[in-house]
Amino acid sequence: MKWIEPKYSKRRVDWAGRTWVQYQQRDRHDLVVAFRIASNWRSAHAFPLNTFQTFLRQRVRAVCKDAVVSQRLKRFPSMIRKLVHYPHMKLSQMQDIGGCRAVVDTVTNVTAMQDAYRQARIRHVLVNSKDYIMNPKTSGYRSVHLVYRYRSDRKTVYNGRLIEVQLRTKLQHAWATAVETASTFLQQDLKSSHGNIQWLGFFALVSSVFAQEEDCPGIPGVPKDVNRLRSDVRALAKELNVVQTLVANCEVIRRIDIPQEQGWHFILLERRLDQNRVIARGYRRGQIATAARDYRRAENNARNIDGADAVLVSVDSIQSLKRAYPNYYLDTNIFVRELERVMET
Repeated sequence: MKWIEPKYSKRRVDWAGRTWVQYQQRDRHDLVVAFRIASNWRSAHAFPLNTFQTFLRQRVRAVCKDAVVSQRLKRFPSMIRKLVHYPHMKLSQMQDIGGCRAVVDTVTNVTAMQDAYRQARIRHVLVNSKDYIMNPKTSGYRSVHLVYRYRSDRKTVYNGRLIEVQLRTKLQHAWATAVETASTFLQQDLKSSHGNIQWLGFFALVSSVFAQEEDCPGIPGVPKDVNRLRSDVRALAKELNVVQTLVANCEVIRRIDIPQEQGWHFILLERRLDQNRVIARGYRRGQIATAARDYRRAENNARNIDGADAVLVSVDSIQSLKRAYPNYYLDTNIFVRELERVMET
């Protein structure tokens, strides 16, 4: 495999980031140049990322035999969205363009992995660490993040690239997968606390229940009383049809390879959760106007039927979900199973 090397200065990279954020005010030539620069910058993280995921796999074997390790380069839409959310951030300073993750059995395993990294004799420099397990986000997100600056005497061209290492438990990962799945189909950035307030509240509540079960701090602003917590989870889960929605969406994602092979770029999903039925219709890139018209019609029809819903989603967003969460089907099922257990108690 031929690794891409960085070709542009950080000043040019930051210009590219600003240009994409201000795309409505830029001409086509600037956007094309900005994409070329940002693409090279993103690709230049692949080699150091591979180095870190190899090291992560070696270390995690000694801690948890069933650990799952994955890696990914951040998608362009996610990079742009982050720059929009954090106006003072520069593209050259974004810490998670390259990221790898280890999912282990318990919080004790996470702590052991943190210790392993702390004791490791490596040249790379730890520049930031966040323990969102002991200090969870208000959204309910829980994980440990370690950000390293790559440094090597042999591959100096990659020196300075920032790589993020995530460590979390299976329960924390199942929660994160469910959030990503819901975000994809609701087309809202729930992970960043943007979107439907009921869905945001539901995931914060469930995360706090999971935190109690893992003997970790609860979510800021969420009641600590276990009986009230479970009662609120049950109420919201039923109101939002959470189990049926996640199961239906998960089935669609699992079968999404078929529509992609047919050249579909958009999928209209008409869901009858009361009947456990989902109808999927595909549209090619040039049929976006037809897709939008059919979506409006399906959405209007769904308003008059209990347990009905409609959503228009891009195939690319679903494929991105599958790349970021390779075991999404198993992880979503774990979340649903744990949620059903909470609702029964």
